[in-house]
Amino acid sequence: MDLFGSFSLLLALLCAGYAIVAGIFAVYTRRPLVIKSARNAGMAVCVLIWLGFGSLVYLFYTDNFSVAYVAEHSNHALPQFFKFPAVWSGQEGSLLFWSFLLSIYVFSVLFAYRGKHPELMPRVGIILAGIQFFFLILNVFIVSPFHMLGTLDSAGLMHLVARADGNGLNPLLQYPEMIVHPPVLYSGYTGFSIPFAFALAALLGRYPGEKWIHLTRRWTMIAWGFQSAGILMGAHWAYAVLGWGGYWGWDPVENASLMPWLTATAFLHSVMMQEKRGMMKVWNVWLVFATFILTIVGTTLTRSGLVNSVHAFAQSSIGPWFFGFVGVILIVCFVAYWQNRDYLRSDNQLDSMISRESSFLFNNLILLVACIAVLSGTLFPVISEAVRGTKISVGPPFFNKVNIPIAMFLLFLTGVGPLLAWRKTSAESLKRHFAWPLAGGALAAAIAIAFGLREFYVALCLLLSVFVVLTIGSEFYRGARVIASRTGVNIARGVAQLTMRNTRRYGGYIVHFGIVLVFMGISGQAFNRDKQMQMSPGSSMTIGPYTLICQNFDSTPGPDPNAPNYTAERATIEADRGGKQVIMLYPERRMYTTNQESGTMVAIYSTLKEDLYVVYAGENPDTQQPIIHAYLNPLVKWIWLGGAVVILGTILALIPSHQATIVISPVPQPAPAGFGPQPATAEWRRYGRRT
Repeated sequence: MDLFGSFSLLLALLCAGYAIVAGIFAVYTRRPLVIKSARNAGMAVCVLIWLGFGSLVYLFYTDNFSVAYVAEHSNHALPQFFKFPAVWSGQEGSLLFWSFLLSIYVFSVLFAYRGKHPELMPRVGIILAGIQFFFLILNVFIVSPFHMLGTLDSAGLMHLVARADGNGLNPLLQYPEMIVHPPVLYSGYTGFSIPFAFALAALLGRYPGEKWIHLTRRWTMIAWGFQSAGILMGAHWAYAVLGWGGYWGWDPVENASLMPWLTATAFLHSVMMQEKRGMMKVWNVWLVFATFILTIVGTTLTRSGLVNSVHAFAQSSIGPWFFGFVGVILIVCFVAYWQNRDYLRSDNQLDSMISRESSFLFNNLILLVACIAVLSGTLFPVISEAVRGTKISVGPPFFNKVNIPIAMFLLFLTGVGPLLAWRKTSAESLKRHFAWPLAGGALAAAIAIAFGLREFYVALCLLLSVFVVLTIGSEFYRGARVIASRTGVNIARGVAQLTMRNTRRYGGYIVHFGIVLVFMGISGQAFNRDKQMQMSPGSSMTIGPYTLICQNFDSTPGPDPNAPNYTAERATIEADRGGKQVIMLYPERRMYTTNQESGTMVAIYSTLKEDLYVVYAGENPDTQQPIIHAYLNPLVKWIWLGGAVVILGTILALIPSHQATIVISPVPQPAPAGFGPQPATAEWRRYGRRT
């Protein structure tokens, strides 16, 4: 299967090259057979990549330790369900996995639009094939996962060898969530290739802007949804596995995933201005370009060794290839823009600073400022080393100081946007719509301050969160009340019908509500507490309202006693509150037998109010006493619930809106005096009900 996988990828590389050449020929000749041939070659690339990736999966599940990559990242004792994430746990496999996920997107696009948009799709196919060509070069020649283990004899001949067992999977990755998190996050990264290909193709072909926007909106939302879910899953993994009590540490690789999310969020907002008013065409094209470039930059940071990160792969020589790829992309994008900049001229100008257009503009600016702040902080060690010869890192205090005010302004704009009208909003409308949501937010903050809240940004976050929730709620209520008055349904059914009338708009509101929940969960970090102490059976520790009583410590084998992947030192901790037992917690410290690395399994008792987070931190080397580190983290569960709401809103926004139904209701008219009965006339009445 190693030769089969290598051969599949080599054929895929050749087909990608043919798809590029045939696509260019198709653009200039417009011959249907050539267009079809280029498209079929692009689809063949995808199928061949699937075969190559399937071959690597087979090698892992058959424990073929004659393949260097399998021997490095797996072993016999590794549970079966962890052999699948082991496929992408290293540099070589993760890049093939990137190609695999990208191929799913490419095949879907080429198949969905086959025979459609002949002026656009050949160029889209060329660009997507070019991206695949780059990654296939890496997969085939630079970091192939199919290299065999071997030794040289005295005559210089290579002899293949097979190790008896492998090194095993990194303990940090032996967690069920890692089966889901990388595929979801990578699906976000690779998905942004699709809007990039359409934007660049439309610019090169001077294709009508509104058309390519309509074609790519759903693909962008799919990628954005995956990226959002991937970021939150990564935060949850860091929270549940690393044992440090937090979920976001402004790690360079965390930042790398956040930056394209920020620019994609800006694009999804500003694209509405191009659809409604024909404005911000330059912004939208460059936001799409920047999003794709940032995905490649993030991948470069992960793999080049430029920055230190618990998430990063080992340092390698692959960095220059990615830098060269980024350089080529920048040159192509800039040349395409410069030659066709007149095509991006706006149809309208901003009429008023108090309008929905201006809110989108400010939203874009703030998101870009946040992205630049994160990028500059992430790259500062690299820049400082280049300039001064020493690496100077900036940590969470810098990122928090810069980004918390930005986040508050974004939260404010989230509430303001729905209240503003297109073109211009009157003062009377502002007063009518702003007054009570703002008053409600101020009242909530005042009550919190009266009960002892003294953190400025937490109080501001509470005020703005309540303000946003009330504005979103008022949008649903006003529309549902109109539908209810016309159709006779109750408010709840009115809300459902209203939502399905315009899934994009009201799905967006649900996404905003989820973001509010995430913000509120993050604000709880200001009140985190932690305590660490040596504990022996019978000893206790108090943190907040909880009393932790140590019952015992024991050693346990892994899930398979006959082939233990690890042994664990486990603490049994009774958590009491108010003198009553709440839960038994079992934090573990694991030692993996193959590579002799240790890992942590955190015990968490989670409620809507707070998380009780307990870590078995090992033994004190001086006293040989176990050390328990306990954290009390308020509102963390709101982050995960908010993330679920964001994904729900994204899915809803992807569902097509229901079509309107016009209902004709006959209304009898009174007969004029002196005349006999008159035939009934009809009155057109539009109901909120849609089919």
